[in-house]
Amino acid sequence: MKIIVTGGAGFIGSAVIRHLIKNTEHQVVNLDKLTYAGNLASLKEVETSDRYHFARVDICDRNGVDQVFAAHRPDAIMHLAAESHVDRSIDGPAAFIQTNIIGTYTLLEAARAYAKDRPDFRFHHVSTDEVYGDLDLDDSLFTEETPYDPSSPYSASKASSDHLVRSWQRTFGLKALITNCSNNYGPCHFPEKLIPLVILNALECKPLPIYGKGDQIRDWLYVEDHARALCTVLLQGTPGQTYNIGGHNEKQNIEVVKTICAILDELKPRADNIKYHEQITYVADRPGHDMRYAIDAGKIERELGWKPAETFETGLRKTVQWYLDNKWWWEPLREKYQRERLGLKK
Repeated sequence: MKIIVTGGAGFIGSAVIRHLIKNTEHQVVNLDKLTYAGNLASLKEVETSDRYHFARVDICDRNGVDQVFAAHRPDAIMHLAAESHVDRSIDGPAAFIQTNIIGTYTLLEAARAYAKDRPDFRFHHVSTDEVYGDLDLDDSLFTEETPYDPSSPYSASKASSDHLVRSWQRTFGLKALITNCSNNYGPCHFPEKLIPLVILNALECKPLPIYGKGDQIRDWLYVEDHARALCTVLLQGTPGQTYNIGGHNEKQNIEVVKTICAILDELKPRADNIKYHEQITYVADRPGHDMRYAIDAGKIERELGWKPAETFETGLRKTVQWYLDNKWWWEPLREKYQRERLGLKK
């Protein structure tokens, strides 16, 4: 197959492309605008493959998207391009409305026109568990039937895009699939997110900011497990269906941070023998911060045979080691992001 991956220079998109090039025979077209979080260095190990192509295109640019479809004649599209940081969506919602809603609409219309001559064309929309809102602090889990209740401009924009995809599938017959995933972590993660931010701040002896009490609970999914799941859904999933993808790893944020500190104490102890957890600092919580997310990933395991290979412990250790070994990747990002606090506007 020939597959377009939108947002292929981003964190999850680049993991998907690396997986497709290294572990399959499919051809890949990376369609990416290269915003601040897009980094072609994340594709260094596959960029010379004759099965990989890059097109710098904004998903809101219908003419540019049409040209990519016409030039490459894809069999499917995996739509991962999105503005994705909750704090940024609080500071500036407009970009999230434009990219996540208008961009998805633009892709859907381009795909609908293209699929008239390619009825088997598949549109895989990659979304988030944040569309479901907040879970009670009990044993409940998000399922594919959980009602939507987004809390932030980011999650509201992703919920809107999910609804658009479902309506194009039902009204126009586009062969669309949707996946909603839990929090990803792993190599090539832009350092505005919790795990890479904590790793890099720790190495630079900076404060490790914890929102509120740090008792927010998230389900953590190693990005390479997620990439496998996405490709499984694209190739084997049933059009019109939604599949939730989770790592079966519920952890409080403070537990995540303390675990990172303990791994760093072992792998790269501070020269002054101070323990990394002493850098933890509690800061004002995010406005509208959801307390708990947790996914029931039973459907994708039962129907498609996918389950995560990494535990949180093995995946997090691999992640910390990757950042220690790949300073060349993250050090240049200081020019794009100083790891300053965002998202305090009310």
